Amino acid sequence: MTGRLMAISDLHVGYAENRALVEQLRPTHDDDWLIVAGDVAEQFADVMWALRTLRERFATVIWAPGNHELWTPRNDPEQARGQARYDLLVAACRDLDIRTPEDPYPVWEGPGGPVIVAPLFVLYDYSFWPAGATSTTEALEIARAAGIVGTDEVLLHPDPFEGRDAWCRARVAATEPRLRAAADELPTVLVNHFPLVRQPTDVLWYPEFALWCGTTLTADWHTRFRAAAVVYGHLHIPRTTWHDGVRFEEVSVGYPREWGKRSTPPAQLRQVLR
Repeated sequence: MTGRLMAISDLHVGYAENRALVEQLRPTHDDDWLIVAGDVAEQFADVMWALRTLRERFATVIWAPGNHELWTPRNDPEQARGQARYDLLVAACRDLDIRTPEDPYPVWEGPGGPVIVAPLFVLYDYSFWPAGATSTTEALEIARAAGIVGTDEVLLHPDPFEGRDAWCRARVAATEPRLRAAADELPTVLVNHFPLVRQPTDVLWYPEFALWCGTTLTADWHTRFRAAAVVYGHLHIPRTTWHDGVRFEEVSVGYPREWGKRSTPPAQLRQVLR
């Protein structure tokens, strides 16, 4: 293979400006793979439009869900909630031959490989507490007092789980054995919408929002599971950081009001392996 393993996230194609960016995305080679690390859109049809468009262009597309795909907006004709909505997204991706967290992890054998590319879906459990909190209840109270409440609290339904934190713990329990088996074979590229470690959230303008950004249960996955690189989004702060010697790539596009202020061109595909 002579292509490259590329990544992007937080396309938010419900915005016309972002939809135009997706229409312009092209591979650099016929063998390019594309990782899409969540938050494609909020409306089910928009998610499928973007993923279908990208699948027509890239040799392989790998998708990990963000929180926005799991929202159930009132104006969306598709009103499935929680696990049922995730299952619909997975089924639709499979119809497009797009790899999901529910499929066997693909092996990238191009430059930088071989590695196992593992798309993950582990959500968050409110364990990224703000300063001064000594419990999750207190952490959420601090966030509410600061006027910070994730929109997920209204639109991301955890059905049939008791809460998003319970759904997160179930996903972690189901994912860890698969990653152990993968890491026994090859190094990995871990792909998750939310950061696997807490440190990237330290630069948030509103630190309380970290509660909706991940779980401490994944804090050592990049070392335990032999990660050659970690790909994530969600924060809308595209950058490269290093944790325990592992490169973390935040690959989000974000909203037009955010990328419009940057000096760099928006929607630049990030090369994962170098």
